[in-house]
Amino acid sequence: MSWWGKIVGGAFGFALGGPLGALLGAALGHNLDRGLGKFTVLEGGLDQASQERVQTAFFTTTFSVMGHIAKADGTVSAHEIEMANQVMERMNLQDDQRKLARDLFRQGCQDGFPLDEVLQQFRRECHRRTTLLRMFMEIQISSAYADGQYSAPERKLLLRICHGIGFSDHEFVHLEAMVKAQFGPQGPSRSSRSSLPNAYAVLDVATTASDAEVKKAYRRLMNQHHPDKLVAKGLPEEMMKLAAEKTNEIKQAYETIKEQRDIR
Repeated sequence: MSWWGKIVGGAFGFALGGPLGALLGAALGHNLDRGLGKFTVLEGGLDQASQERVQTAFFTTTFSVMGHIAKADGTVSAHEIEMANQVMERMNLQDDQRKLARDLFRQGCQDGFPLDEVLQQFRRECHRRTTLLRMFMEIQISSAYADGQYSAPERKLLLRICHGIGFSDHEFVHLEAMVKAQFGPQGPSRSSRSSLPNAYAVLDVATTASDAEVKKAYRRLMNQHHPDKLVAKGLPEEMMKLAAEKTNEIKQAYETIKEQRDIR
């Protein structure tokens, strides 16, 4: 049974404790009207973390932190709410899943949201699944960019989030560049080719890199973003479409560089 099937079926044996458990429990109680007496808190080490548990942590953290970022500049605009709804639309969430995601988003907007504690627990739950943490960060940066107003408070908060899950400044700049390559003046780029500067930014290689270095960077990123591998590491299946979009962007960037360099 999937993580979502276990939640709606009342099988809370794998449920999260800590701040993530509190967020999820409050959302479930409000949206699904299920008694929290069944909501069993699991304490203990990483050996108890099933794939379903990691998927639940990913979903809970993604939408609550997304709401917190939307509030970074003081107010949550209608456009930012619409952007969150568009993410849900791209994920093809069921009605109950959308209700849960929206409630988590609202909790993230509230004063006193325990961001640092949420990030610490999320990092523990993922347990060295760096590719999964990277996907989470890409989703958060994309959400901030999507309204066309990437503010200084949002960037400062995103950098704090990046540090909170164990990434360096360089990794943040690379992820930021990857996301920025998707967006033009009118929003997400749907062109069949990336611009050349954006293509190098997406692959995180210098324009002076050798052909072999470009190929190595491309293969590494494709391996990191492979949807099936990400799901195996704990990415909710509903987010496979987002992962597939990332692999397509990486392919486009590589094709752009190949064409410019005439790489065979």
